[in-house]
Amino acid sequence: MTSTHQGVVFDLFGTLVDAPTSEDRRAMAQEIATVTDARHEAVETLLVDSWAERHDGRLRTRASLASHFARRCGAPSMTNEVERLLERRAAERLEADDSVIHLMRGLRARGLRVGVLSDASADIAQEWPHCRLAQVVDAAVFSCQARRIKPHPDLYSRVSAQLAIIPERLSYCGDGGGDELRGAVAVGLRAIGVRRRGGHGALAFGAQQWNGPMLARVEDLPSCALFGEGT
Repeated sequence: MTSTHQGVVFDLFGTLVDAPTSEDRRAMAQEIATVTDARHEAVETLLVDSWAERHDGRLRTRASLASHFARRCGAPSMTNEVERLLERRAAERLEADDSVIHLMRGLRARGLRVGVLSDASADIAQEWPHCRLAQVVDAAVFSCQARRIKPHPDLYSRVSAQLAIIPERLSYCGDGGGDELRGAVAVGLRAIGVRRRGGHGALAFGAQQWNGPMLARVEDLPSCALFGEGT
């Protein structure tokens, strides 16, 4: 492998693990409603309306996120119970298929460094070190910790710096949420789209049309012609 291509950065939800669906959101709302004795519909609206503050760093810890939900549901005394719920659900959401773990190991075996860049809330960021994916990734940047959401250029700069690779020697692979693909190209990365993981009804926030190269699934990345250039 030549030095022209040294690593790849992946989106997380919809790319490496399933994107949430509207059914997942309803189930989460029902669990929070059960714990806090709030109306299910009100909790689901809260989940939708709080997307930005959950992802842009205003709620930077799982505890602050749980407190926010509990207070908004009128049950501040249930904060600990909500936090345990968030921890469990985050662990479930971060479960990756064996085929994805195999992909990551294969890329690293080729001498490539691997990064993850995700619009993610604090429950995901705190659970990340305990999931299997974290063991096969060299650097991870989460929006709630960086206080930026895609496609802010600072996010790509952060993950590039953590990988110690300049953007021009990185590829970016994602399902397009947050206009991430065009954001990657704007700062010098080569971008490759992938069909959203999670099946019919999988949700994405801020997705924009992408006319560049596309994969049916992320596991096909090693055979992508663009990805192979310079390797």
